[in-house]
Amino acid sequence: MQKNTMGRVITSSFQAPKWAKNRHVQTIFPRFFQKRKALSIKWEKLSLPDGDFTDLAWGPIPAESKGLVILFHGLEGCVRSHYANDLMASLTENGWQTVMMHFRGCSGKPNATTRAYHSGDTADALYFLAKLQQDYPSTPKCAVGVSLGGNMLLKLLGETPYEHGLKAAIAISSPLKLDECSMTMNQGFSKVYQKHLLKNMKRNLKKKMAILDYSNAIALRANEVDSITNFKAFDDAITAPLHGFDSADDYYQKCSGFQFLKTIQCPTLILHAKDDPFMNEKVIPKNEDLSDHVSVELSENGGHVGFLQGTPWRPSIWLHQRVAQFFTQQVIKE
Repeated sequence: MQKNTMGRVITSSFQAPKWAKNRHVQTIFPRFFQKRKALSIKWEKLSLPDGDFTDLAWGPIPAESKGLVILFHGLEGCVRSHYANDLMASLTENGWQTVMMHFRGCSGKPNATTRAYHSGDTADALYFLAKLQQDYPSTPKCAVGVSLGGNMLLKLLGETPYEHGLKAAIAISSPLKLDECSMTMNQGFSKVYQKHLLKNMKRNLKKKMAILDYSNAIALRANEVDSITNFKAFDDAITAPLHGFDSADDYYQKCSGFQFLKTIQCPTLILHAKDDPFMNEKVIPKNEDLSDHVSVELSENGGHVGFLQGTPWRPSIWLHQRVAQFFTQQVIKE
C-alpha cells in the first residue's frame, strides 16, 4: 500500500480489461469459466462452547511460512467456493499458511443446533481466534473476509479492537449496509443472484428442519419455506428469530459493518468495486466514516468478488496478489 492511505478512500490500482468491464462478467466468469487452482485440504472439527461445532479447512504448510491467514467465506460459501479455493492456493504460493473457518452448517454437514450464522455473528470467529492465539502465540495472524464474511470481520474488529490478536485484516466486496444490499438484491438482474443463493439457503434449512425441532425457534414450518422469495422475507422469518433479533430491520441495523469502521484499530484494507451488483453506492464509506487504521481501495469495475484481469484465455484475479502484498507489508512492519 502507498504511504498515507489509512483513514482514506483511494482509487484502486485495479483496471478491468475491455472484455471484462461488465459487472456480471466480473462476477460470473471467475466462478464458471476459470480453472480452479490445485489446493489440498486438511479438515479439523472445532467444538464450540454451546455444544455445536464448525469445520476448519487447513491449507498446506509452506516451506517458509510468513504467518497464518484466517479466511471467512461469504453467504452459503465453503472452502471449495471459487474465490476461497483460489485465494487460499495463491496465499500458499506466497508463503502463507491458511485456514478457513466454515460458518455453522456450511461445510456440507448440518450443524447440531437450530442456530445458524449471519452477517454479524462474531461469537464463533472470536472463539476460534482466541484458540489460534493460544495454540500459535508467536505466529503472525491476519484475516480476510469475503462478502458476508467481510462484513462479519469488520464488525468483529470494531467491536473488539484490541482482543482479536490480528496483525492486519482485509474485507472484500462486503455488504456494509445490509438493508441497502437487501433492497438491491431484489431489483433487476440482481434477482438472479438472490434466487440462486436463496435456493441453497432454503434447501439447507429444510435439511436441518427434517432432523431438528424448530417449533420453539421459528413460526415458519418446513412446508412453508419454499414460499420465501427474497432475502428480507428470509431474514424476517428465519434469521431474526433464530438469532435474537426483533425483525430483519433490527438485524440489519445492528449487524451492518459500516457503523464499526470508526473503532477499528488494526491495519485494515477494504476492497470494493463501485459496480458490485449485490450493492449500491450507499454502502461505500467516505473518509469521515473510517478510523485512522482503515483504508478503502475503490475501483470503477470489479463486480462482486471479481477483480478479473488478463485475457479470456489467460485470466487472473487481481485481488490475489493485492491480498498477499498487503499482509506481507503489514507483518514486515512489525
